Amino acid sequence: MCLVFKARAATKDVDAIFAPIPEIREAAAAVASRFGVPEDWLNDAAKGFFLSDSPRIPVLKFPHLRVWAPAPEYMLAMKCVSARFDSHDRTDVAFLIRHLGLECPEEVLEIVCRYYPRERVPPKAGFLVEELFEEREHQPRPTEQHRPSHGERKGGKLPAAFHPRRLKLLWHVFP
Repeated sequence: MCLVFKARAATKDVDAIFAPIPEIREAAAAVASRFGVPEDWLNDAAKGFFLSDSPRIPVLKFPHLRVWAPAPEYMLAMKCVSARFDSHDRTDVAFLIRHLGLECPEEVLEIVCRYYPRERVPPKAGFLVEELFEEREHQPRPTEQHRPSHGERKGGKLPAAFHPRRLKLLWHVFP
């Protein structure tokens, strides 16, 4: 999510599926020792959610190393099926929904079921997606943003969130 989609600034580890496993684990331990990072910085827990022939996009190519990332639709499916509440899965799913231009929970479920049988999709995945769309419905659209009336600008008190200077700053930060 960080490297390919630039969805967030950082992560605590790198999710990967790699081979040969013993050699890569040994190399990862050497990297951890040299750079003072946790030994589990290279995490292969995602393998439980990964299909053997998943759609992927190339990221980096070196003589002895190839790096691929899951295609956005497949990443969305994996994040929904895992739906870990102690991770970035929620914000990652929200990002991927926006990135893919999905308009309703049914579109998300259709993508998830392309890759995972319906019985493997836990109920928490559906709840997560529905919550995200409900939250999205309650967020003001740019055209629905509060515009202070003449009276409010002339001296009436505005909540801090609607202060004209703050709105201008937010507009510049989040166009």
